Amino acid sequence: MSLTRRTVIALSLAVASAWAALPAFAQDQVLRVVPHSNLAILDPIWTTAYMSRNHGYMVYDTLFGTDENAKIKPQMVDSWSESGDHRLWTFKLRPGLEFHDGKPVTGEDVIASLQRWGKRDAMGSALMQFVQRMDSPSPDTFRIFLGEACGFVLEALGKPSSNVPFIMPKRIADTDAFKQIDDATGSGPFIFKKDEFKPGDKAVYLKNTKYLARKEPPSGSTGGKNVYVDRVEWNLALRDAQAQVSALQKGEVDIIEQLGFDHYATVKADAGLQLPKVDKFGLQYMARFNHLHKPFDNVRVRQAALAAFSQEPFLRAQVGVKELYRPCASMFVCNTPFGTTVGSDIQSKSNMKKAQELLKASGYDGTPIVLMKPTDLASIQKLPDVAAQLLRQAGFKVDLQAMDWQTLVGRRAKKDAPEKGGWHMFLTAWQAFDVWNPIGNPAMDSRGEKSTWFGWASDDKLASLRNDFMRATDEAAKKKLAEQIHVRAFEIATHAPLGEFDAPLAARKTITGFFVTNGNMYWNLKKN
Repeated sequence: MSLTRRTVIALSLAVASAWAALPAFAQDQVLRVVPHSNLAILDPIWTTAYMSRNHGYMVYDTLFGTDENAKIKPQMVDSWSESGDHRLWTFKLRPGLEFHDGKPVTGEDVIASLQRWGKRDAMGSALMQFVQRMDSPSPDTFRIFLGEACGFVLEALGKPSSNVPFIMPKRIADTDAFKQIDDATGSGPFIFKKDEFKPGDKAVYLKNTKYLARKEPPSGSTGGKNVYVDRVEWNLALRDAQAQVSALQKGEVDIIEQLGFDHYATVKADAGLQLPKVDKFGLQYMARFNHLHKPFDNVRVRQAALAAFSQEPFLRAQVGVKELYRPCASMFVCNTPFGTTVGSDIQSKSNMKKAQELLKASGYDGTPIVLMKPTDLASIQKLPDVAAQLLRQAGFKVDLQAMDWQTLVGRRAKKDAPEKGGWHMFLTAWQAFDVWNPIGNPAMDSRGEKSTWFGWASDDKLASLRNDFMRATDEAAKKKLAEQIHVRAFEIATHAPLGEFDAPLAARKTITGFFVTNGNMYWNLKKN
């Protein structure tokens, strides 16, 4: 049967009229977001990549969280107690917690999730060194038995960033920690729409109408995760910074997760756009050496590279906007609880001549440094070029290899020799919460190939100091140990801090409800 032109027009008008008559929420309660990178890995325990962490916060919930002032507060936990000798911790879950498949959250789910997380995360691995066993005496309760007291149980369970101890169903959490999961069933405020997921194109999340939000206001990764939109769409295909800003100005997208620094002034001057302050402490750039293979298996070679890496060239080239960056010689981030610059002279007071002298004295044999450069992550894209230039000035040979960020994330996990598909160095950025604590800072794990983070530093003295920090319960003792750890990390050149910066988030002024957080959180937002 064919339709006349008049009939087609009439039908079209009828559809348009019906759409216009729908309630406003049905028409446009879709929050459209341009994330900072592509989403390729759905397992936030397998990788420290922030895209996977952000995905995790959408679909999973946590036992505790960290608020904007770095205080630990309960999330899925309703109440808890600690024995007098600090070795038995008992936790009771909030009533009514439910996974997306309709099954209740139980203590068994929690235990399986913590066990898997503890095999991949620096702080989780540290905690598990003290854990004798865990059990669940009733469905809403779990217990942690410690072999000896330690001073960071709640800090570990409530850590806000990679890797976050997200709670998954036991059937999923039982997956080998070194094998990626692909089932995103959680109990969080959003439900992942797997049938609409297209890596490199889009990811879709629906409001979890059964989610029971806490009553407290949102702060950091704590408080009420109230969802006021029906759907969140991540546009994974829009990677050009200028095109992102144009789409934001036209209303085609609502939020740019990480605005290109070159476009900061444009957005700041646009009356229809905003730059909400959602991060209190900022981020830190970092260069990570691979300690397994030559030449960076030689501490003197690492020291030469560290001495060459003056922070200002990295910050000026990558950020450029003076109000958005600041040099800082602390591996633990300046103005944080353990922030210190003690022991940093090899980098903060060095110069290129000193770096050249150190490299010459190291016995460096001319091995080309395989330096990985991401092509699609604007916030760190220029750092490898600066690193390559400084390394060459110091006397290194450099093999700069370009690849997309997700390829880099996969490759950095390989322990193969650089000439066989491995690597020597990569550069990245961490939010302050990830690196400001000697236990949580993944670059401080110096147990060699047993270390939980790529680079696999090996140093018994640093490991011993870190173990002492884990056992410390007095704040003054912790601070003193943190300084000793900081000194040792610079001595052996675990990595190079490259300064601090703020990553501006841009949004249309029609979006409200932003709060100070420690990731990219999409609850509490309203589209007006």
